[in-house]
Amino acid sequence: MPDAIQHLTTPALFPSPGYAHAVVSPPGATVWTAGGVPLDVEGRLVGAGDLTAQTEQVLANLTLALEAAGATPRDVVRTTVYVVTEARADLGVVWDAVQASAFAPAASTLLGVALLGYDGQLVEIEATAVVPAYPGQTRPARRNLDV
Repeated sequence: MPDAIQHLTTPALFPSPGYAHAVVSPPGATVWTAGGVPLDVEGRLVGAGDLTAQTEQVLANLTLALEAAGATPRDVVRTTVYVVTEARADLGVVWDAVQASAFAPAASTLLGVALLGYDGQLVEIEATAVVPAYPGQTRPARRNLDV
């Protein structure tokens, strides 16, 4: 993880319940994941009806996707967490699982939604990470686009 990533919480806003109000990243490669879903390697739903089990599977899957891009959960600067629910208590269950993980310091948005893509899916999480450069690659030189 780049040492210069800063997780900022400002006293000018409400007290944060465990996430950063903003995250500042240094120059480097940005990694965007697709929404992580609670499916195992065979494509089967993990944790039917269980918010915590689904969240843990999603976080495990996101970790694997990040590793493929040369990143770790500690490199994540932002997450968006989707939960199929209308109940705030359900949001809290998922939030607790995320906060117990290595993804906790990232700036985050938590949303209750009506439906997700897979039958029985209750949780989906997107992540954005910053790494110095993609493994084995050099960053292209910046071009001056002033006309």
